Amino acid sequence: MGAKTGLLAFSDGDVRPRLRRAARPDPAEVEALVRRVHPDHAVEPGDEGALAYSTYPPDDVTYATVLPGAEVLCSQRFMLDYPSELPEHLLKLGEGRRIITHSMHSVVDWLAFSVWEDGELVRSLSLSPDDGVMEDIGEPLPFERPYWVGEHAEEDYPLPFHPLDMGEDALRGLFGFILEGVHAADDVDASHVPMRGFRVFDPTGEGQAAREAMREEALRTMGPPRVLTLGPDGTWQEGDRVLDE
Repeated sequence: MGAKTGLLAFSDGDVRPRLRRAARPDPAEVEALVRRVHPDHAVEPGDEGALAYSTYPPDDVTYATVLPGAEVLCSQRFMLDYPSELPEHLLKLGEGRRIITHSMHSVVDWLAFSVWEDGELVRSLSLSPDDGVMEDIGEPLPFERPYWVGEHAEEDYPLPFHPLDMGEDALRGLFGFILEGVHAADDVDASHVPMRGFRVFDPTGEGQAAREAMREEALRTMGPPRVLTLGPDGTWQEGDRVLDE
């Protein structure tokens, strides 16, 4: 699996039928939305895209659309370990509406999602095999229940199920589409949901500098990379050393 998401939606009820009727949005409306969602950041219009290919944009990039009764955005900034800590200004933007987040990262098998109704958090879940269940607030949603009763258990896995498996069902249940797996006849065709891209960055440069410092520290902690080559006898070798199989 290689699916990654950083999704946020504000909706008057269920966002799924609104995505099914999606059309190309008004550029000015989308840019105004992105500026409200990212206050104190510089915003520069970028390229157009489609939801299916925009769920995990690069750093400092946001994709967004404005639909009748709903707004959907994609950014790594929405990927919170604790979805209940959604910034206050986003809760105010979605006041009186449904707010949905969905975050998934295939490299670490992490899943997090949340649903807010009229300012009240009704469900939040965040879990990964390394950190376990980080947040579990509210009653499980219908798509979750088979997972919690063991219908998707994996042998020798540190969680009762694989987060990315539930992640796809969560994506379908909340947004109406999936990224990987077998598509259903009534799924939203996310490749036909137009999105507009924007470069969104800290004009002071402090945000980018902090991110680079974190990356450098992570690389320092990890140490130098290991370069492996396949030897003529079929064994993997690191330099002149043959690795045990």
